[in-house]
Amino acid sequence: MKSIKYNNETIIPSKVICIGRNYVEHIEELNNETPDSMVVFNKPNSAISERLQYFSEDTRFEGEICFLIKNNQISGIGFGLDLTKANIQNKMKSKGLPWERAKSFDGSAVLSDFVSFDGDITELKLELYINDTLTQFANYDLMIYKPMEIVEEIQSFMTFEDGDIIMSGTPKGVGNYRIGDVFMGKIYANDKLLLESKWEVL
Repeated sequence: MKSIKYNNETIIPSKVICIGRNYVEHIEELNNETPDSMVVFNKPNSAISERLQYFSEDTRFEGEICFLIKNNQISGIGFGLDLTKANIQNKMKSKGLPWERAKSFDGSAVLSDFVSFDGDITELKLELYINDTLTQFANYDLMIYKPMEIVEEIQSFMTFEDGDIIMSGTPKGVGNYRIGDVFMGKIYANDKLLLESKWEVL
């Protein structure tokens, strides 16, 4: 089973629960329709990776603020990359079929270490740099669905296990990547850096 680090403790998430289309400008950049309700899908434990691999020229990165669940509450914060095989996803969407082949493949949930967080969740923000260029920015205010709404919606039909991860959606700026690219993901509470994680594409 794949694991993550939370306060230097090894945790095995049973699943990664992902929120799609949670930022207006990201919906617009991909010419998607704005959904009537929260878009929720899962990645299995086997999707979790601490390495950022190159899969294909159409594979897309999506930087996300991530939450670790303990006792049915948000307990930790991390940075995640939701990798998407865009051509496959577009084909599935055109046929009205599920996205698992495009979203849930092995290595598609690239996760940082997680740290405890009991501060003001409205102060959270994300920055993703690729080759030292700021590529994605996200914060609480830009989210369509806020973290507590996300937790409540998931709980309405699915049971959390301790250690489960929520990927809360990606802002605008997604794109493809190449071998050798260097990613730096950062999570802040206001201007205080909570964590940063670096990956070089293999």
